[in-house]
Amino acid sequence: MNFFAIIGRFTLNALAALGRLTLFAGQALGHLARPPFFIRNISQQILTIGYFSLPVVGLTALFTGAALAQQIYVGSARFNAESTMAAVVVIAIVRELGPVLGGLMVAGRVSSAMAAEIGTMRVTEQIDALVTLSTDPYKYLVVPRLIAGVITLPFLVAVANIIGVFGGFLVATQRLGFNAGNYLSVTMNFLEATDIVSSLVKAAVFGFIIALMGSYHGYHSSGGAQGVGRATTDAVVSAFILILLANLIITIMVFGS
Repeated sequence: MNFFAIIGRFTLNALAALGRLTLFAGQALGHLARPPFFIRNISQQILTIGYFSLPVVGLTALFTGAALAQQIYVGSARFNAESTMAAVVVIAIVRELGPVLGGLMVAGRVSSAMAAEIGTMRVTEQIDALVTLSTDPYKYLVVPRLIAGVITLPFLVAVANIIGVFGGFLVATQRLGFNAGNYLSVTMNFLEATDIVSSLVKAAVFGFIIALMGSYHGYHSSGGAQGVGRATTDAVVSAFILILLANLIITIMVFGS
């Protein structure tokens, strides 16, 4: 009976956490549709999430594209199919690796910062001060982050896709002896509009998840510095898991047939 009690307790706690997250997301979306909007906060979050994340996203995409090209070449050489390398690299990066790795890198950098910032405001009662000053915390803290996340992640992922394909191009032409013109021609012929659209849709969803997780765990943190640290960890872990889950769902919906 103790075993079943543990399972039941875990299930109830999970459902309660899911309910709190759903209510938080619903309230945030409700405030998202109504003015006023704090344009300065939105601009600041766009700069923080987008511009300052470019170096880490770009380097990750470059190294991943280069390593992917090398691995695909070695694997395809076993079947005398080296000519397919360019097509596989561009499809793998644009459909999966660009959005997922870009989302994970931004989640690790941004979700933790959001949770720490909002969590510190919660435990130091700054959020209560906002309410006292007749400023809605959702409008001032959560909505700008959600808007910035949804806007900036597609641009970051687009840059990551370009840099990742360029990394594969560099390895193919400088190390593996591929002709640059032929490589680019194959890349353009196999890249379809559906691949690009699905990549950008994934990026927008990932941006919403990153901002939502950082804001949610920071907003509901408690227990002083230890609680803020716990909220930071929970924000990153939950963002990672939801990004991978959302990637699977979107992939099945778009390419399942």
